[in-house]
Formats: sequence, structure tokens, C-alpha cells
Amino acid sequence: MSNKIDVAIVGVSGYTGLELIKILINHPNFNITYVSNSEGGVSLKDIHPMLEGVIDMQVQKADANDIAKVASLVFLALPHKTSMGFAKQLIAKDLKVVDLSADYRLELDLYEKHYCPHEDKENLPLSVYGLPEFYKEDIKKASLVANPGCYPTASLLALLPFVKYLNANQSIFIDAKSGISGAGKKLSDLTSFVTVSENMFAYNPLKHRHTPEIIEKIELLENKSLKINFVPQLIPVTRGMLVSVYLTVNENIDAVQVLKDYYKDEEFIRIVSNPVNIKNTSGTNFCDIFVAQDGNDLFINASIDNLLRGASSQAVVNANLMSGLEENTGISKIAYAP
Repeated sequence: MSNKIDVAIVGVSGYTGLELIKILINHPNFNITYVSNSEGGVSLKDIHPMLEGVIDMQVQKADANDIAKVASLVFLALPHKTSMGFAKQLIAKDLKVVDLSADYRLELDLYEKHYCPHEDKENLPLSVYGLPEFYKEDIKKASLVANPGCYPTASLLALLPFVKYLNANQSIFIDAKSGISGAGKKLSDLTSFVTVSENMFAYNPLKHRHTPEIIEKIELLENKSLKINFVPQLIPVTRGMLVSVYLTVNENIDAVQVLKDYYKDEEFIRIVSNPVNIKNTSGTNFCDIFVAQDGNDLFINASIDNLLRGASSQAVVNANLMSGLEENTGISKIAYAP
């Protein structure tokens, strides 16, 4: 095991924690040495019965001192507000951290406006936004990566290739549809079977807190402030995300060629010739992108697996880069379809 990198997962009870385990048990370079949740005292198979006969580990009550003894890299699959307090302890022990919460994704003022007071102002400026297509070299040198969620990941990957052709005065509309697993395991009226089955609805239209995250990253990457109108919707499927972006460019372009040129060196971006569907990316780290053009009007269509490219597989890609590995190491390319 001398060539292995020992890793810990904090927050194994949720969907993203489970997906991390499913990836890491077959990873050629990472070795899971520690799994935990807020209580401990159970085995992995007690929380996730499908792991019976696959991996037999005791779930610990999360403790930074114990983690530091057995791991050098930690995945934090914790809710926002909770994650930053624990990340601070791990970073103080010189551990590398991939945080799947929102706690390190935004600059301080914007985070505190849309979430809560920040408990780790010292490390916040040191975090690197974990969208590999744009921050790859920074991620390689990082000790703390803020792993983007599903809505910003799919929206930014669809929109960014066209930002330089946009008039800053126009409004951009993003219609994002997510499977119910994106809401997590916690029970609520919004995600109950009776509410979701054979139904579809928007929530927090034009007010969702991922909107400022998308706007901020565009400003940082392209030095352009855009008016983003973001509308998330829940659809009656377990996993998957489909994003549709509507915009008008201010010059004549070949939109398909723009996409192909922009992502020509990116392994996990596929430019497709038909509108995307969520089955083709389910179970993978791919983002499929399609564009249709009518003069200067564009329809950009992207799909990802919300639990993988929107969370856990992207987190492992970031960990690969942080560890000097090829970004595709241990990452599945085979979709779950049918």
C-alpha cells in the first residue's frame, strides 16, 4: 500500500458521501482509511445496505485529531455552515481538503450576504474554486478546494464559452432542472413522493443563492458583469441535471465551433450534435453540451449527473489534481443508461 494516498470521508451518511465511497473503493491511488458522520457507532453497511460485502468499515464520530493520524487528504461532504468549522481544524493540521459544501466557494461579502457569518476568514482567500476546466493549475497547487455544486457547474460550463460575445446590458436566462437527489436525504414536504411524483415545479425563481455564485465566477474569469436570471426546477427523477441557457450574442459567430474550440482539450466535456439528455451523463463525470443557433440567438443545453459531476466525481477529479495524478484517474465514463 506504499503507493497509496490515504483519504478520509467526513459525512458518509448522505448521497454525496455514498458516491464518494463508490468511486474511491475502486480508485487505484486512494485508500479509504477513515469514514465518519456526526454520531459514529455504526458500520457503513448499516447506513448504506448496498455496501454489504463490498466494504466493511466502522463509521467514526468525526474528529480532526483522529483523521490526522490516518489520512493526508479529506473529503468534506457536510452541509454549509457545518463544513467550515471542521475544515479549519483539518487545515491547521496540514491536511489537504476538498470541501463539497458552499462554505469556501464565494468571496466573503457575498457568502455572508447569502449564507451566514463565516467562521474561517483566514483560509477563505486560500481556497481554489474546483471547476477543473478553468482552475486546473491552481487546483494542482491547492491545499483547500471548494468543490462547486451541480447548478453552478452545469450553468458555468454551458455559459462561459460565450461570455465574451455578450453585451453586458442584456439579461441571460438559465433554466435548470434537477433530479430530487440534489435536495439531499433530509425529508421535506417539497421532496416527498406525493409532491414530486408526476409533477414538476420551479422554486426560488430569480432569487436562488446560486445566482450570485454564477455571476461572481463569470466576473472573475471573464471580467464581465452579467445580469443572470436563474430559475431552478425539480423534476420527478432520482438523479441528473439539465440546464438550458437562452442568450443573444453581439456578433456573428459559429456557435458550435466556438464550443469545440473552447473545450478542445477537456476530456470531460462532450460537444454533442443533438439536444442533451440526462441518461447519457448519469453515472459519469461528463458534461454534455449542445448549442442551437438562429442568427445571433442561442440555445445552449447541458447535462450532468448532479451527484457526480455536480458533487462527488468532480471532488475526486480535484483530489487527483491536488495529488499530482491524472485528472481522470478512477473516474467512470460509462453511463447508467438504460
